[in-house]
Amino acid sequence: MRIIKNIGILFWRVWFYLIVLGTIVPVVPILLVVTANDRMYPIFYKMAHYWGKTILFLMGFYSKVEQVTPLTPKKSYMFSANHTSMIDIMLMLAVIKNNPLVFVGKAELAKIPLFGYFFKRTSIMVDRSSAASRRKVFEEAKKRLEKGLSVCIFPEGLVPEDESVVLSDFKNGAFVLAIEHQIPIVPISFYDCKKRFSYTFFSGGPGKLRVKIHAPISTQGLEVVRDKNTLKQQVFTILYEDLLRNSD
Repeated sequence: MRIIKNIGILFWRVWFYLIVLGTIVPVVPILLVVTANDRMYPIFYKMAHYWGKTILFLMGFYSKVEQVTPLTPKKSYMFSANHTSMIDIMLMLAVIKNNPLVFVGKAELAKIPLFGYFFKRTSIMVDRSSAASRRKVFEEAKKRLEKGLSVCIFPEGLVPEDESVVLSDFKNGAFVLAIEHQIPIVPISFYDCKKRFSYTFFSGGPGKLRVKIHAPISTQGLEVVRDKNTLKQQVFTILYEDLLRNSD
């Protein structure tokens, strides 16, 4: 019985990679156009939003979103969610529709065939082992925010290797950027991604993906040196306690 289940999961996992590639390949010419110029980014993001929804649907996932406070369309925010799965990116794209965002992602993602190429063209890549790369993130984020875009950073930096960990310690980047640019930071809880599609290969399955978009936290009047750690701890506490309450 276990063998049959694992074979089913194997095909389902392979199906994920096939549909990721299969939904990108037909629109490569269009993607090359809409990712060639920053002015075209809102068009790209609209495509990315529906791409994320399509991937989740074809994998048998459906999202249930609780939003504490409506977000102002086209306003710049810093979105920060817990990071547990490869589908976190698709889910973020699917649930954030009217605030086009740019991901800050690890440089390794650029190595994924085809997906990585367009991810690199549209996101801010960071090599965490390079101080110069980390500094460049701030320069690139400033350019995107000045164009009215939002930024998404998974503040844990990496998916925790130990899947029993609720939330790993946060890096400083998201909070420094939010304070420097005086934009609200929006904590987001992804409750089910780890259960549905973790990095443990023979695990998971279709089903509900619950999301909670918490109320934005203002950074007006905050200073990086004085308030960075307090803000980081505030967001960590919101997500940690909420994830504990809603784990099953």
